[in-house]
Amino acid sequence: MTSEGWRARLRELEGREADMLLGTSLSRRFASLPMWVNHPANVSGFYGLLVSLALILPYRFGYPDGIWVPTWIYHTSLLLASCMGLGFASVIIVRFTGRTPVAPMRSVLYVMPFVGLTLLGVNVSDIVQVPPFLVWFLLLLPGPLYVHLSWAPRWRLLCMLEDGQDPFAGVDLDKPSSEDSVERVVDDDSDLKDVLDALEAGDGEE
Repeated sequence: MTSEGWRARLRELEGREADMLLGTSLSRRFASLPMWVNHPANVSGFYGLLVSLALILPYRFGYPDGIWVPTWIYHTSLLLASCMGLGFASVIIVRFTGRTPVAPMRSVLYVMPFVGLTLLGVNVSDIVQVPPFLVWFLLLLPGPLYVHLSWAPRWRLLCMLEDGQDPFAGVDLDKPSSEDSVERVVDDDSDLKDVLDALEAGDGEE
């Protein structure tokens, strides 16, 4: 099936089929990219790059002038390699298990990198010493975990659709998914819903 053909079919999907393949706003953005770009390893590596950019300021003030740049480059390389390696591992695991996407606990997952950066700042300032393992665990986990639970299974289904296969064969679409539970939480939280509405309005104005 041509690229235009399967993407046209993707745009025609509705209801639970669309939710399973496209997910929420973040996954929909990844799904709009070429398949070689949105490979789970690349998505996981992109998260590692974002974390690495956030580390520039703590490293600048936490290490001497002649050391912070090579230290940051070294740790950035390790972070990117780890994230991309975990992304590849997720592709292999999902290929053998054939499981469907699961929505991670966003209220916990989205906060973890900020907690990790805060603890890193605490270590740099020498106020107290937090175990480095805990800091790197909080910084590293959210991106690869999102990829493993949500994006890697979704990418496999999109690849099946691109190859002309039926990605919904053997899948019970009548069973409520965890994505629906997340949407219900958003609907019940009026403050969060107002923030999302404001963001969507801002995107529309652009």
